[in-house]
Amino acid sequence: MKPCESRFSFLTFLFNGIHPSRSGDLCYAESSLVDYRQMIKEYAIREINLLLWVSFTAITILLLRKLVKLFRLWVKGSRIPGPPCPSFYGHSELFNGKNPQENLSGLLLKSHVRYGSIVKLWLGPSQLLVSVKDPVLIQDMLLKAADKSPLTGRTYRLAFGKSSFFAASFDKVEKQRESLIGELNGKLLERANLMTGTVIECVMERLQAIMTRRTLDCVTVAEHMAFAIMGGTFFGDAFFTWSKATVYEDILMRIAKDACFWASYSVTPFWERGYLKYHHLCARLKCLTEDIVQQCRKNYKLLCQQNCHNEFVGAEEKAAPVAPSAAGALMPENFNTGQPNGNLNVQEACGNVMGMMFHGCLTTAGLIGNILARLVMHPELQDMIYSEIMAVRKVSRKQKQEDIKEMPLLLATIYESARLLPTGPLLQRCSIRHDLKLENGVTLPAGAILIAPIQLVQMDEFIWGSDASQFNPYRFLSKAETRPDYLTPIKGVTPKMFKDAGERPYILSDPNENAAFLSFGSGIRACVGQKFTVLGVAAVLASLLESYELKLEGGSSADPKPLMNNCILQLLPSPKITLVRRNS
Repeated sequence: MKPCESRFSFLTFLFNGIHPSRSGDLCYAESSLVDYRQMIKEYAIREINLLLWVSFTAITILLLRKLVKLFRLWVKGSRIPGPPCPSFYGHSELFNGKNPQENLSGLLLKSHVRYGSIVKLWLGPSQLLVSVKDPVLIQDMLLKAADKSPLTGRTYRLAFGKSSFFAASFDKVEKQRESLIGELNGKLLERANLMTGTVIECVMERLQAIMTRRTLDCVTVAEHMAFAIMGGTFFGDAFFTWSKATVYEDILMRIAKDACFWASYSVTPFWERGYLKYHHLCARLKCLTEDIVQQCRKNYKLLCQQNCHNEFVGAEEKAAPVAPSAAGALMPENFNTGQPNGNLNVQEACGNVMGMMFHGCLTTAGLIGNILARLVMHPELQDMIYSEIMAVRKVSRKQKQEDIKEMPLLLATIYESARLLPTGPLLQRCSIRHDLKLENGVTLPAGAILIAPIQLVQMDEFIWGSDASQFNPYRFLSKAETRPDYLTPIKGVTPKMFKDAGERPYILSDPNENAAFLSFGSGIRACVGQKFTVLGVAAVLASLLESYELKLEGGSSADPKPLMNNCILQLLPSPKITLVRRNS
């Protein structure tokens, strides 16, 4: 059959709008259909080409913008003094551990001596690190740089999911920080002060089980103390009787060992067995967190916004008795149902709980471990602090929050321990969108990693004196010309407990008045838990030293060095210690 003799198609009729009245029209219809198909093909090719050109143009514009941004970073970074790059990848080898002889702190120390108070380090062709060592400029930088490094937010997000407390952008956490500060310095601090005896009993019970297997060290004792403090504070008395508390602590510390490592990947390696194990641990921690939160709903307020706690209290809950440690803190009723609560959903609330426990336990354990190491290596200081504690106890048998303020030597020991060994050697900030211009006229480009080498600043002899590297808590004490109101005379107590005190007692100088004291950060993104941590740790240490004497085990290292362990600085090898109960 010839093509022109084929049956007329319905598509021909639709496309050409002709009627099959004559055989000649059939041939014309088929010819028109071929032409139409060719037209459709050409039209499709044109549309695809247009789409490709639009995509190509958009990608080109995006790459050009990134190139311009990178060029601006190069230009502005070149105006900041610093050592030359050893390779195309800059000084990135400082972070891969291939050369143990070189570290970032050592390079920064040499660079600041040679190039001044502001130096740059290229960590790669597109990553600039700027270090500021002058305390005045550090304060200026911390007031203007409100954002944190994206790596920080990624660490918490990867481990615990979305959280409103640990986002890199300051705009996303500002309101939550204000609410958290009020809660930590109010009811939670009061609760922590009331439960010190319970904390010590819980910790000693766990330590007794450990001592049957091995010798105790400062890091182990500190981790258990920090975990008991944070758990009891956030969850109340029910936490101390929770059967899964030991498992929770073990998982939390195992996550701490790998959190920064897995967060350092630009693309999360979901296919690696190590990451799958890590992800499984995080999932188990989440299940345990939900379990303890459901048991302690009335003890927890950090899960909801400042303005959404009273309306969720039903008549039945109001009539129910509340534990003394609960302090009236209620969590939202919809936590168990999974329904959203205002601006905070259940997943984010759970992420807040795990993030707070993780961050609080690590930083508090680092501080307590350092203090314990100082006390066992300076037994004479431990004796003086014990005398100070007992002097205050003679006046007030029941521990109060105000009593801690009457123990200046204990508080000075905490501040000096934090000065010599902060949580980390560097304080990181970032300005994601805008350049920062410091008081001295230097411009820090947007996107650069801004750091304050606090370990170097807090051991600078020019600022702290010739004994800057030595442990001396008396640098935070000053002799009182007139006795302040909170240092009331204590009958039967002589000032001999204070070194060279004479007739005048010592009072504590506010360390935050010194711009070079940066252990708890500074500026608008400073640590929200400074007051809670210092007073809470002081209260627990006072209860510990009142009942136990810390002694250094024979053969233990008397000269530990600060090293990174579980994302924080600790004195390692950790001194071996023994806790000896005092005679009542």
